[in-house]
Amino acid sequence: MTDETAPGAEAPLPPGMRAPDFTLPATPDQRLSLSEMRGHPVILAFYPADWSPVCGDEVGLLNAVLPEFHRFGAQLVGISTDGVWCHAAFAADRKLHFPLLADFEPKGEVALRYGVYRAAEGVADRALFVIDAEGVIRWSYVSPLGINPGADGVLEALEQLSPKTHAEGAPA
Repeated sequence: MTDETAPGAEAPLPPGMRAPDFTLPATPDQRLSLSEMRGHPVILAFYPADWSPVCGDEVGLLNAVLPEFHRFGAQLVGISTDGVWCHAAFAADRKLHFPLLADFEPKGEVALRYGVYRAAEGVADRALFVIDAEGVIRWSYVSPLGINPGADGVLEALEQLSPKTHAEGAPA
């Protein structure tokens, strides 16, 4: 019998639930709240740690796909239990164009509220959430820690949120 979640880990919040609001540091002197991003889709990308090989690959891929997310009007936000100074160095090194939020103190509080905190390791799961403009979770996925989940699921979820640009069957 295998269990994909760490001992003591909660199940991730499922689609259909209202996303818990939060306010986390984005820089040493700036904070960002989920409620500030209402009115547009939001992608929350929880990841275990800056500087780890898989996390570096994941955030690099998400950064490369950022123009596609913006095409849907979506805002991408990365969240880990690292501190703001670690995030600042990591974002500069990787040339990231989206905010990294520090779920540092109290450690993992936001990840815990989303059901993706690994208390034994003190890190967040590798988890993705797509939240609609009204603040409702529409898609969520938890990947094994050693596997980059890619962006296909996020893009499919954003496509489902997007209104059709022309009537079905009508010529484009």
